[in-house]
Amino acid sequence: MRIVLTIVAVQMLQVPYLKILGALALLWIGIQLLLDTEEEGEVKELGTMGAAIRTILIADLVMSIDNVIAVAAAASRAPEAYRLVLLIIGLATSIPLIIIGSTLLMKIMERFPIIITLGAALLGWLAGEMFVTDPAIAAWFKANLPHADLILGIGCALLVVVVGKWLRHRGAHAKVDGPMHNSPN
Repeated sequence: MRIVLTIVAVQMLQVPYLKILGALALLWIGIQLLLDTEEEGEVKELGTMGAAIRTILIADLVMSIDNVIAVAAAASRAPEAYRLVLLIIGLATSIPLIIIGSTLLMKIMERFPIIITLGAALLGWLAGEMFVTDPAIAAWFKANLPHADLILGIGCALLVVVVGKWLRHRGAHAKVDGPMHNSPN
């Protein structure tokens, strides 16, 4: 599913304004990566086996989309003749890591949380580069802002980290302050 989605995504990224939307999606995904989502990990019991299978398939599709956008964005920087090969290699590498190495990666990320921050920053970097290479605005950036991909890449990486950490910090304060302010005492 990921390979098919990625091949379609790369073709679609040639459509004007779609890279801009993809860049915004990457920014959102990067920020979400930095938010504390332990409470959202609760598993709810489903009524039927069909409903459980449908939920798993939909969840896999949704989780595939962020992988697809990130891999497509990274491969879009390569010469066109190598993009499909790089996409397949990137996905062939990422799928076993996700399936087999998820437990190991979780332990490493728990031990070294900076990896999550670096991953979120990388998504921001890719979003900045994707934005400036959208067919609708790429010529303007090339003519008016030399090194726009570098500038926006760094800027979006910083934006993701700062906004993600700020939202997490603000959410932590809301959890601590929330019950006290609603107390009848």
